[in-house]
Amino acid sequence: MMRKIKLIWDFRGEVAAKTAEHHEIHLKEFIEKEKLVLKITGFEILNEMYAIAFMVVEEIDMIAVRDSLKPHRGEVY
Repeated sequence: MMRKIKLIWDFRGEVAAKTAEHHEIHLKEFIEKEKLVLKITGFEILNEMYAIAFMVVEEIDMIAVRDSLKPHRGEVY
């Protein structure tokens, strides 16, 4: 079984939640365009000044996606 990697984009400030929510739309568009197998995306509001958007990719796809989309960080999913 292939490991899955969660790629994360951090957003800070008063509009962090809206920015993260909107960023998820672009992540979904990228998944469809690139025909990626996993379709796991989301956003989380961690507090009123900090939110994240994320997508989960298979480890084999991680480097290509990372180089295209420039996430801030990643972790094993």
